[in-house]
Amino acid sequence: MSTPADRSPDSTLAYLREGYRFISTRCERYGSDIFTTRLLLEPTICLRGRPAAMLFYDTERFQRAGAMPKRGQRTLTGVGGMQGLDGPPHADRKAMFMSLMTPSAVRHLGQLFEDEWRARIPAWERSGPVVLFDEVGRMLTRAVCAWAGVPLAEREVARRTGDLHAMIDAPVALGPRHWRGRLARRRGEHWAGDLVERVRRGALPAPAGGALRVIAEHRDGGGRPLPRRVAAVELLNVLRPTVAVDRLVVFAALALHDHPHCRDHVRSGEDATEQFVQEVRRYYPFFPVTAARVRRSFDWQGHHFPQGRRVLLDLYGTNHHPKLWPEPERFRPERFAGWPVDPYAFVPQGGGEHLGGHRCAGEWSTIELMKRAVTLLTTALRYDVPPQDLAVSLRRMPARPPSGFLISDVRRTG
Repeated sequence: MSTPADRSPDSTLAYLREGYRFISTRCERYGSDIFTTRLLLEPTICLRGRPAAMLFYDTERFQRAGAMPKRGQRTLTGVGGMQGLDGPPHADRKAMFMSLMTPSAVRHLGQLFEDEWRARIPAWERSGPVVLFDEVGRMLTRAVCAWAGVPLAEREVARRTGDLHAMIDAPVALGPRHWRGRLARRRGEHWAGDLVERVRRGALPAPAGGALRVIAEHRDGGGRPLPRRVAAVELLNVLRPTVAVDRLVVFAALALHDHPHCRDHVRSGEDATEQFVQEVRRYYPFFPVTAARVRRSFDWQGHHFPQGRRVLLDLYGTNHHPKLWPEPERFRPERFAGWPVDPYAFVPQGGGEHLGGHRCAGEWSTIELMKRAVTLLTTALRYDVPPQDLAVSLRRMPARPPSGFLISDVRRTG
């Protein structure tokens, strides 16, 4: 079988121009869920769909080392973090992260976030229009730092939130957005590294079981502590993805605005709230793709995968695949009622298994935070949505409404 090939000598600019739809558009054009192209001047295989996800998360065939472009490591993930590891080192580091994600710890993070939210409502009542994205970002920064045992003075909140946002915003950006992300990464790693060193010296008390102490005291398979910079990267890999949930919270608010009948649905109980949250995660753009490299050459369904070739799995396209999701462009929370959990069909934060695989360790906390936010938006306050630009462009990665979702005339109800 001949694998379809994108005709452009290099598709990097097309990828930046088309954003989340780049892979799916070509899959539909070629009538295939696999094609080859060149990105950043490098031959690349692009995939979407459930069989592709099952293949992609086969650790015998793929590795993560060397898969993330340097511009992504220098902004989003950091160098030396868990996302770029394979085999026993990955398993060791993943176990460290998963030890933080116990059900009680996840609920505690959710409660800290809810407390922050409720504490802000009186200020919103007294103010003019509120930019929900900005507010939620700062609330999540306060909550996750308290949860992780990271000291954070109030005067630092805006700066740390801004740096975490800059890292999230930078990987596929060009020009100032990208360079802001690089500078934010340097500042963040210096700050996080200092915290780790102070804990190790005994100069900074850190709660047992909190991310800061767990990472500072972690020993690898050889009994060695993580190098300062790697420990800093991993601490940021707890804080940054948690703050990134502010985009999903804004998307949830947008969905409630665009589909007001969902308000009564989510008020009907926890199951309905979770269905709504899962549909927000499926429908709206979050992570566009994830990357790996072929460990050893092999053939799959008639397609050849050469050793060392970079492979991209289309997360957004898989969550909108018409063979997996009937009417994928309609927002329908009820599709998750009685939905059998399938880690290869629903991949908003990666696919496969949590414990031993490369699926995001923070997925459970993401769901918890979103459920708390949706409950608060529908039961704890009333608000108006003034005229604003709420269009979500799939060309911008990561996506969000340009306005940040303005709310006004906030009133407490519970």
